[in-house]
Amino acid sequence: MGKISTKTGDGGMTSLVGGCRVPKDCARLEAYGTVDELNSMLGWLMAVTCDETARNALEECQHVLFNVGSVLASQDEKTARQMPGVVSEDVGRLEVLMEEWEARLPERRGFVLPGGVESACRAHVCRTVCRRAERRIFALASEAYVPDEVRRYINRLSDFLFILALRENNLAAKDEILWQNNRHSR
Repeated sequence: MGKISTKTGDGGMTSLVGGCRVPKDCARLEAYGTVDELNSMLGWLMAVTCDETARNALEECQHVLFNVGSVLASQDEKTARQMPGVVSEDVGRLEVLMEEWEARLPERRGFVLPGGVESACRAHVCRTVCRRAERRIFALASEAYVPDEVRRYINRLSDFLFILALRENNLAAKDEILWQNNRHSR
């Protein structure tokens, strides 16, 4: 590992994996920067969840997101294929947990408003950051190589975070707040 502060980005350019220099506001940096933000948010969520299963799952997600970031930070497809990537088993682990957790939740009776206990609120924030990361990744995919498994993983992760929020409230015996579509704004 090299020095943390290289002072090479002061002019608004940065290096991708492979050495290519790009502007800091390019689609690739938007994508992997948002994934990095999401990873930090997962750490913030892990700090307050009391459930060991959830903490372990979130830590696993953090490792996979580092792989996602390394692929997205690669200058081209050849370089990206040399990085540790996302595999179908990563997606599968999320799907298994989601099915297991959702089966134990009460039946939803409407659209859920973000809220409840602190860990559920943080999970909802993580979910929205994950959705933004997904949008940035799809924008990048329209102009550069992004593996299908990366897109699938990020999509499943946002669903996983929604179910986790519901689960956190359920474990704390906190009722969900349902959207009331008959309320009128004033």
